[in-house]
Amino acid sequence: MTTPLLTFYGDDFTGSADVMEALTTAGVQTVLFLETPTAADLARFPDAQAVGVAGIARTMTPEQMDAELPPILEALRAAGAPLFHYKICSTFDSSPTIGSIGRGLDIARRTFDAGLVPMVVGAPVLRRYQVFGTLFATADGVTHRLDRHPTMTRHPITPMDEAELIAHLRHQTAARVALVDRLTLAAGPDAVDARRAAAAADGADALLFDVLDESDLVQIGRAIDAMIRDADRPVVAVGSSGVEYALAEFWAERRGAPASPFRPRHGARVQTLAVSGSRAPASDAQVADALARGFVGVPVDPVAVTAGPDGIAALIAAARRALETGRDVLLHTPPRDERPIDPHGLGLALGEVTGQVVRGSGVRRLVVAGGDTSGLVARSLGILALQMIAEVAPGSPLCRATADDPAVGGLEIALKGGQVGRPDYFTTVASLDGAASSTPTPNQ
Repeated sequence: MTTPLLTFYGDDFTGSADVMEALTTAGVQTVLFLETPTAADLARFPDAQAVGVAGIARTMTPEQMDAELPPILEALRAAGAPLFHYKICSTFDSSPTIGSIGRGLDIARRTFDAGLVPMVVGAPVLRRYQVFGTLFATADGVTHRLDRHPTMTRHPITPMDEAELIAHLRHQTAARVALVDRLTLAAGPDAVDARRAAAAADGADALLFDVLDESDLVQIGRAIDAMIRDADRPVVAVGSSGVEYALAEFWAERRGAPASPFRPRHGARVQTLAVSGSRAPASDAQVADALARGFVGVPVDPVAVTAGPDGIAALIAAARRALETGRDVLLHTPPRDERPIDPHGLGLALGEVTGQVVRGSGVRRLVVAGGDTSGLVARSLGILALQMIAEVAPGSPLCRATADDPAVGGLEIALKGGQVGRPDYFTTVASLDGAASSTPTPNQ
């Protein structure tokens, strides 16, 4: 296997797929593993230019992260890439007790013996923006400060009550974080280089970049590329897929034209199974659209399916009967269920149901909605790795699975976060031709 351009660890599953998409569309052949890859696993993908691991650190305590992350990061360090990216959500989901980005920063710096760490959170393609260190996100066409955002301020695990990211991080790490604001970015490369040098001289551990539009990404990509070239050890970056979008914008400008990595091949239509464990408004709209456009709906009672094997068996039987109609099928939770529900337990149950249905029915295309649900379903299926084959919505591509189980190997699968995608997301995936694959163009 050739030395990859970069490695990455995603602190949740759907966010890891977001990185894979950003790299693949930039012409970088990328493989995403669901567990720490062995040397033999890596050898199955000799042409991979980027290697990632999809993790679950966003749901972990700092103590759990201390135990979980070092072995994974050590394995990725052994791949020898000049850049390692600790991938976080572009809405900075975290707290001192759950999914601590500060603790992730500390562990990555220690594992890689890193110098100054670039941090990029904003991602305009995902409608996430950072200005003067303050993070903004768009919902329903309106852009809000993160601490005024209608969804993120009500997040059930990590509600965001601080939009100034350096202030937010002070509760999670003792690392010193400096800022490259948008005025500095607009002033050009010399100003950015001067700010980077000043931050290093002042003893900063990390350098947070503002992001408003693609012109900022070009400057940030150039700065990260320069940090890699100047370093005598791997550079650690922390941030959203904005890291990859920044590098892609810089690479495209340096080449003079963007990469065109996709050459679709067309085939017969493929029956689709969709599973929605998400209770987000965007997922509710997608469920309604799919049912209106002909999906066979199979309601999921979250309480019954998490109560024991009888609820799981009943749902499996209902799903198999629906698939026998030959139509696309959607397993979905109620849109407005006020009963207390264990999200992790629901994800585990849906993972078991989906695994048994896929293996027993021969279905070859799967869509899963919900960050936790996606990761648990993928693990239940025994998927070793994923590679992107088609764009659907930013951060949620259609992928092809690699697995030792022939019922799962080659499965086309799209995994999306609850808030991701237009109302027609499920129907868009179902409408794609079979073998809608693409061949990445090597990065230059």
